[in-house]
Amino acid sequence: MRIFKSYGNTPDSRTISEAAEAIRQGQIIIYPTDTLYAFGCDGLNNRAIERLCRLKGIEASKNLLSIVCSDISEAAEYARIDNAAYRTMRHYLPGPYTFILPASLKLPKVFKGRKSVGIRIPDNAFALALVAELGRPIMTSSVNVDKDDDITDPEALALKYDGYPDLDLTVDGGRGQSIGSTVVDLSDSTDPVIIRQGLGQFE
Repeated sequence: MRIFKSYGNTPDSRTISEAAEAIRQGQIIIYPTDTLYAFGCDGLNNRAIERLCRLKGIEASKNLLSIVCSDISEAAEYARIDNAAYRTMRHYLPGPYTFILPASLKLPKVFKGRKSVGIRIPDNAFALALVAELGRPIMTSSVNVDKDDDITDPEALALKYDGYPDLDLTVDGGRGQSIGSTVVDLSDSTDPVIIRQGLGQFE
């Protein structure tokens, strides 16, 4: 498992380049967000998304799939965002939230038949620099949480997943959080619903 370090508000350019290239090649990476460390892959690559779902032990057809975007403008290419939803997102993002929105037709085949997509714009300099460098959204899912695992330590995560097919790069951004994002359903933007209370406080 390769480990690249990128701390602080100025992400290391080599680390960004290496991580973006791995994603372009269809690989999965472990990278920091403003909440838990997460698995990430090309959000427009069906095979990569299917491999990430297998790694997580989830079925793509039965679980909410989320993507990281660089900003709300990019998110609007992959989700339908009305004026009320835009105002809400602008107030809270970047931040530790996942907003559930109606999915657009630009998402890949694995999303077909799904009405919703989760949108993340994390308050994390590396994650935002990475998705900007990639030029497309990153399919994202928090690392698996096991009882005895230290999910805040990227080196421990790299050791746990060392040798897993299509996963050979971890970005060490320092200690992560132990709480996930707050998930808010904005499908009806006039009546937001908190699906999961996480790190973000939503009012």
